[in-house]
Amino acid sequence: MTAVASTGAAAFLGRHEGLRNRLPGARVAWVEALRERGASAFRAQGFPTRRVEAFKYTDLAGVAGQVFGEPLTSVDDAPALPDATHPRAVFVDGRFRPDLSTLGELPFAVRSLAEALPNLEGRIGALARPEDAALVALNTMLFEDGLVVDVPAGVDGGTIELLSLAAESERAPAFHPRHLVRLGEGATLTLIETAEGPLNARYLHNPVFEIEVAEGARLSHGRVQQEGREAFFLSTVRARVAARATYDNFTLNAGARLSRNEIHVALTGPEAQAHMNGAQLAGDGQHLDTTTSLDHAAPNCASRQTYKTVLSGRSRGVFQGKIHVHQVAQKTDGYQMNQALLLSEEAEMDSKPQLEIYADDVKCSHGATVGALDADQLFFLRSRGIPEPQARAILVGAFLTEAVEAVAEEDVRAALSRALDAMRARQGLAAGLEEA
Repeated sequence: MTAVASTGAAAFLGRHEGLRNRLPGARVAWVEALRERGASAFRAQGFPTRRVEAFKYTDLAGVAGQVFGEPLTSVDDAPALPDATHPRAVFVDGRFRPDLSTLGELPFAVRSLAEALPNLEGRIGALARPEDAALVALNTMLFEDGLVVDVPAGVDGGTIELLSLAAESERAPAFHPRHLVRLGEGATLTLIETAEGPLNARYLHNPVFEIEVAEGARLSHGRVQQEGREAFFLSTVRARVAARATYDNFTLNAGARLSRNEIHVALTGPEAQAHMNGAQLAGDGQHLDTTTSLDHAAPNCASRQTYKTVLSGRSRGVFQGKIHVHQVAQKTDGYQMNQALLLSEEAEMDSKPQLEIYADDVKCSHGATVGALDADQLFFLRSRGIPEPQARAILVGAFLTEAVEAVAEEDVRAALSRALDAMRARQGLAAGLEEA
């Protein structure tokens, strides 16, 4: 802990401490104790500074110095929604909106965390502990709602959508949803998560996911982050994957002024698998950070990570990926690749792959590349009569689409492809790009 961190935490806590008395579970002993754990942990840790190794490339001072208000959205605030192709749970400023949701009849339980809270003792904080991370501590102190999904053993849950929207507001609200997802033995589920907000709205979205995938189960988790360009998006995912189970995660990260996307996965049983892939698309003035941690804690497990980043204007991208192989995790097969495409001389990419291996019978590798558009490929397209802006857009599109096409689950792949096309158009990458 540093003096800078402590001061920032004290000021931030002072501005938000009063909210706790109005949050769900305010008079429930175990909830109050949990929130106090979060407050104590955040008070001790503070907002991480760049002197903290994990935040060396991402400065949260801009978040710590903000004054955020309490969300005040009501049922009268009904933002326009895209068409739903699957059962969908909608949250506005972190609060569940049953009037906007279309869950229908499902073969498993889907509940609002605020409604289910009395029955969640021991489950909130089981994987994402406030003592382990400052942003989790902040969420633990101030969570108000979230989605609770429980798929029983052997059930095919199909596909559901989780849509998180920020409403138009002059208050600059902060919301901290806590989402719990649990799959029983042999269960399957596809979860498509989207976070959106008004283009120029300022707000803080600090979600935490706690995900349990039991033996032989499979969860496909597609994530689309396209928050407003003045927003702060600080997300933490903690997943535990049991024997012969699979967790597939693909994150498309393109919105927010500052985005920190942390994904921590523990493979705790033999033959567990994790696929953590994604793409980042940053325009002028944006800072997008993807930080991953894969914990191989059992033998014969496999993991794959491939992340691609495209940076234009004065933007900055960060990728930090760690593979930790415990001594017991013999026969581990781990792969990690990070590739970045710089479309401007002012763009910056920081890449930090890490391998920490204590077993002696493993196959682990990592790689990182950073560069501009290939001049030969650009010349080839130009020689076929394609104007330069379109030729550059084709190459950028191919670079990003390659990542999306690797997604095995059809519903996730289709949702990501649609979102990627919309993001490229929003960033101006469909019509023309800056000079490299």
